[in-house]
Amino acid sequence: MRILGISAYYHDSAAALVADGEIVAAAQEERFTRRKHDAGFPARAIAYCLSEGAIDFGDLDLVVFYDKPLLKFERLLETYVDNVPRGFGSFVTAMPVWLKEKLYLKSLLKKEFAKLMGDEKRALPKPLPKLLFAEHHQSHAASAFYPSPFERAAVLCLDGVGEWATTSAWMGEGASLTPLWQINFPHSLGLLYSAFTYYTGFKVNSGEYKVMGLAPYGEPKYVDLIYKNLIELGEDGTFRLNMEYFDYETGLRMTNERFSRLFGGPPRKSESSVTRKEMDLARSIQVVTEDVVLRLGRTLHRELGVDYLCLAGGVALNCVANGRLLREGPFKDIWIQPAAGDAGGALGAALLGWYHYSGKPRKVAEVRVRDGGDSMRGSYLGISFSQQEVRKRLDAAGAKYVELSDGELIAKVAELLEQENVVGWVQGRMEFGPRALGARSIIGDARSSKMQSVMNLKIKYRESFRPFAPAVKAEKVSEYFELDRASPYMLLVAPVRKNLRREMTREQEKLFGIEKLHVPRSTIPAVTHVDYSARVQTVHADTNPRFHALLSEFERRTGCAVLVNTSFNVRGEPIVCTPEDAYRCFMRTEMDYLVVENCLLAKKDQPECAKDESWKKEFELD
Repeated sequence: MRILGISAYYHDSAAALVADGEIVAAAQEERFTRRKHDAGFPARAIAYCLSEGAIDFGDLDLVVFYDKPLLKFERLLETYVDNVPRGFGSFVTAMPVWLKEKLYLKSLLKKEFAKLMGDEKRALPKPLPKLLFAEHHQSHAASAFYPSPFERAAVLCLDGVGEWATTSAWMGEGASLTPLWQINFPHSLGLLYSAFTYYTGFKVNSGEYKVMGLAPYGEPKYVDLIYKNLIELGEDGTFRLNMEYFDYETGLRMTNERFSRLFGGPPRKSESSVTRKEMDLARSIQVVTEDVVLRLGRTLHRELGVDYLCLAGGVALNCVANGRLLREGPFKDIWIQPAAGDAGGALGAALLGWYHYSGKPRKVAEVRVRDGGDSMRGSYLGISFSQQEVRKRLDAAGAKYVELSDGELIAKVAELLEQENVVGWVQGRMEFGPRALGARSIIGDARSSKMQSVMNLKIKYRESFRPFAPAVKAEKVSEYFELDRASPYMLLVAPVRKNLRREMTREQEKLFGIEKLHVPRSTIPAVTHVDYSARVQTVHADTNPRFHALLSEFERRTGCAVLVNTSFNVRGEPIVCTPEDAYRCFMRTEMDYLVVENCLLAKKDQPECAKDESWKKEFELD
């Protein structure tokens, strides 16, 4: 049985293919269209998934959409009615889109399906597959539980909002997924965090990572103010927001003037300097978020008496909160869906088609999560290119390269990294989810004290405070970090081991904010954040043998089994997909070398190209 899951029309459109319960392929539409967070119908992602499964659209048995538009429309109408006359401008903006397209999503989807099968005006060679609609948080919960290595687990979903739910709890057991309780819109931990993202001058739905990265530079001086005015938090983790301070319920912005008065001024303008205030705000909302997540986790454990927890929804990408939940929470293990946001809803929808709709039994991965075992294939579920195809595409782009055997390539790249070169690394199947995991990555020497600033300012073109993640051989993780298990998806933050840290002098202790960035904190300074933490990715020989081999060779040469790993893109651009995307990004930045499968490209060998900065306008700065 072949089932296609789809998420679309809100943000982060994606498609996923499941065949007889096995995850075959999954990809975000943005990787193909080159429009970040592309919300359109995922025609290219679907085409890729079908190609990977060697089937046509008409061969599908079932298509499942990741949420229910009629329930979402009900929520919009009720919200506007409850707030009349407030929100009239937002109502006028939203309704034409709904009345024209989203309210008739079933018909719209069927038209798109017909296009995929041929000219929709002619008789189709096969009938359209059956179309089903899952609920938004049901899709999130399915994406979290079904691929996990747990036979029985609590499931917690936290995001901005689905149809009504913003937080939901589920019980997963075997193939069953039972809803327990939920917190409804407008009371949303995800939207509270996004309100601070907006107020600190970053873009909602993509700048939340920046707030999390900025938090360690500040002090939690606004925590009491937040609890006193913005959120009422119960001991069990349930909460209500004071909507007098927010404008997202019926307006076209996240916060209002009352929010601005509470925090002493208007939102920071995008691209203006980040000040102590923004750092303190980031730290404060991060502390509140972690508190809520910990309380909710403890409540679920107490209510259900289970040893394991699965997480999904946009808030589950907050790897600092995840790390605390693992270290301080009551669960033996947690598992987080690597595509925890809306893109992952496509995968959850497809899995619901197999387990919930079709009633099939579930085969649980035998290897536990501490060893990296699940059914996500390391999240390497995207497109790949053969060496012959890579050669053809690089030749067409005018690139100059040498071809090396596997052994020669690994040895040469390890040598280049040891010399503090920055290398673009394109290997195998593209990652599914927002993190680069060694298939579409930019890599460097974690021991280099200059690597973080070089990568941020000369290659990624982003804020200097943004931290980078370490990629470490899975079997060596506990030698570098206070972590005793796998973290294959870069979704856990852990402290760097104390024996590797470099303590600050008295003078350095007096530094504030970004000034701290230039003080090496450990023997792997490029991946050690200012609070001695790191967002860890464990690399496993069974899911990414070539990246693991590179780490092993680098360790042989240097004694260090850790590399800097960041996504292969520039600010505002989706992660690269094709060899052409990689070469274009390579030539536009100050990367030193590029590896695409067995082709090695040196920047100095490439043909001269005219200096052109206009490309930056293609990507919306966020």
